[in-house]
Amino acid sequence: MIQSFGYELIKQEGLEEGLKEGLEKGLKEGFKQGFQEGLEEGLSKGIERGREEGLMEGLERGHEQGYREGVLEAIALGLELKFGVEGLMLMPEIETITDLGILRILEKAIRTVQTPEELRRLYRR
Repeated sequence: MIQSFGYELIKQEGLEEGLKEGLEKGLKEGFKQGFQEGLEEGLSKGIERGREEGLMEGLERGHEQGYREGVLEAIALGLELKFGVEGLMLMPEIETITDLGILRILEKAIRTVQTPEELRRLYRR
């Protein structure tokens, strides 16, 4: 079989065109598949991270809420023991305080204040 220059040229052009088309198609399909896999992996990791962060935040809030309730109970007990019903009348106001630091100060101050009004002045400043 005799091969001509024209045949070789066409063969070369066909090979180059096939390689070019194959490369373009391969890159396009590879990008598409890689993008999809990356998206799925990112979504999965994001969901997992969100769950972990949500759990931690929930635990922290629960701990803080439980601590706050314990401090409020201690304040109520201290007021009742020291001032009776008159002291307990402060609890609706005190329960609106959200700052744990202030609540802890009030809890300790019950030992030294002489009247419920003196305690009230501490949190109304």
